[in-house]
Amino acid sequence: MDVKVNKKANSLPSEELHLLSKEELVERIKQLEAHNKQLKCIVQKNLQNSDVVNGKKSKKRPFDFSKCHKRHVLLRFYYLGWDYQGFAAQEDSIGTIEYHVFAALQKVCLIESRETSNYNRCGRTDKGVSAFHQVISLDVRSKFPPEEQLQDDKIAAELDYCSMLNRVLPDDIRCLAWMPMVNPSYSARFDCRSRTYRYFFPRGNLNITAMEEAARYMVGTHDFRNLCKMDVGNGVVTFVRSIEEICIRQSQADTLDDRGYDMMYLQLRGKAFLWHQVRCIMAVLLLVGQGRETPAIVQELLDVEKNPCKPQYSMASDVPLNLYDCQFNENSGESEDVPTNDESDLRGWIYKEDDLWRTMSDLQSLWTKHSVKTTMIREMLATLHGVFRENFGTARPLTNQADSLTQGVRSREYCPLLDRQRCESLENRIE
Repeated sequence: MDVKVNKKANSLPSEELHLLSKEELVERIKQLEAHNKQLKCIVQKNLQNSDVVNGKKSKKRPFDFSKCHKRHVLLRFYYLGWDYQGFAAQEDSIGTIEYHVFAALQKVCLIESRETSNYNRCGRTDKGVSAFHQVISLDVRSKFPPEEQLQDDKIAAELDYCSMLNRVLPDDIRCLAWMPMVNPSYSARFDCRSRTYRYFFPRGNLNITAMEEAARYMVGTHDFRNLCKMDVGNGVVTFVRSIEEICIRQSQADTLDDRGYDMMYLQLRGKAFLWHQVRCIMAVLLLVGQGRETPAIVQELLDVEKNPCKPQYSMASDVPLNLYDCQFNENSGESEDVPTNDESDLRGWIYKEDDLWRTMSDLQSLWTKHSVKTTMIREMLATLHGVFRENFGTARPLTNQADSLTQGVRSREYCPLLDRQRCESLENRIE
């Protein structure tokens, strides 16, 4: 349950805040902290009572996990994150992917608790971001003792993990497959070899060739402090990362043969990414595609000795971003307690035909609803193009389809990135 805060009652205009004395400001901070603590208590109480139905607390039959076998697995999920507060669980919200995943895992008694599940996640997608290939590793309940779990017939007869979870997960979160692991210490986070993101956008009047030229400067190992949001408060003080691949491809052609409405995507592959790195990269590439910056701006931003402070600019929207793929290491994380052999830790994803068919059917239903809306809007635009041509004698095509992907207020006169006000330097932030 979300708690709404009356902002008018709890905030003052900046002009009034400047008029307050130091003592008055300290007192106001104390009041706001007390109010925040009260809100957290209310939210926690709502979370604890989330299993109350019709005023009565639901009675759950206790499940004795001490009598169960466990096995270490990878679980693969997709989710549409547009209406969620990100993947990672938050103490004051139930609107995260991870909250629903763990609620489902516990509801079907696959785990006793998160703390005892040996859990790791591959990626931590932010608010509004989706994933086609999110992977978690954890210990789940098994029908068979450890010495039998890797036998082919036992894998085939194992609990139907995907079906069990999908029965209780929201429609826009689905478990696609599971993978039995040889090594109980194998981690979806630390044994991930690379992560691939895709950012979808309309072609519009963007200069795709210039965007591709700018993108090529990012391949390799660079300091990306000017192309991310610094997270020094969480201990991130180095911003050197490697991009193994970056390219722009066409995803879908426009149904009415107007290239401005073709859907494109930017694809990036690397081992690890910084906070909001892909959205910052996309924001700069959009400026290049719009002709407001030259491809060389990327070289300037990557030169942190020449430009140690990031220019202020708005990120690209979160909605088109997708954690598209994850590749994993073989024979990783081996310890002395686990015998090593020639058999790979990765035994392949386990799919069930009926489960996958039901998931595809659910996703097709979502596609139908969204595609119908998109088609109606596209037809309306085509009709209005014709009306405009009849009344004003010119086609005057709309070519700014991608402009709405940049957040923030757009000024009438564009200010080049290197002429803008700069953010604090990394050294100042650390200090």
